[in-house]
Amino acid sequence: MNSKKFFNVRVYGLLINDDNEILISDEQEYGVRFTKFPGGGLEYGEGLIEGLKREFVEECNTEVEILDHFYTTDFFVKSAFNDSQIISVYYTVKAVSEMSFNCKTEIFDFDGEGDILQSFRWVKLSELTVDAFTFPTDQYVANLLIKSL
Repeated sequence: MNSKKFFNVRVYGLLINDDNEILISDEQEYGVRFTKFPGGGLEYGEGLIEGLKREFVEECNTEVEILDHFYTTDFFVKSAFNDSQIISVYYTVKAVSEMSFNCKTEIFDFDGEGDILQSFRWVKLSELTVDAFTFPTDQYVANLLIKSL
C-alpha cells in the first residue's frame, strides 16, 4: 500500500451560554451534511489555543477565552474525508466579545448556496443527545458532557 498516512489535528470549543445551552455547528461540505462542535483543523505553525481562537473568529465572528481542557481523543478515529487519523482536542470556552452570529433553530438551515455551508444552533444541555452529532469523537464528548451534568 503506497498511500501516505498522516495525522489531522483538530481543535473544538464547548461554548455554553447563560441559558445552559451549548453551541453546535451544522455543516455541509461537497454534499455531505454533518453536525459537530464549533472548531476545525489546526493550521501549520499554530498552537491549539491559537487555532481554536482563530476558528471561533472565522466561523462565529466571536472572540473566546479558553477556560479548561475537556478531552483529547484517546482512541483511533479515521477521517470521514481522507486517509488521515484524527486527533481532536476539546476545550471549554467562553465568549469575550459580543456574539453577533446568526443562530438557527432548525438543523441544516443554511443561508445561501455553495460547496461549503455552515449554520449554528443553541441546544439546551438538558436536551443534548449523542445522536445529535455525526462523528464518533463529538459523540463521545457529548456523552461525557451528558454524564457530567
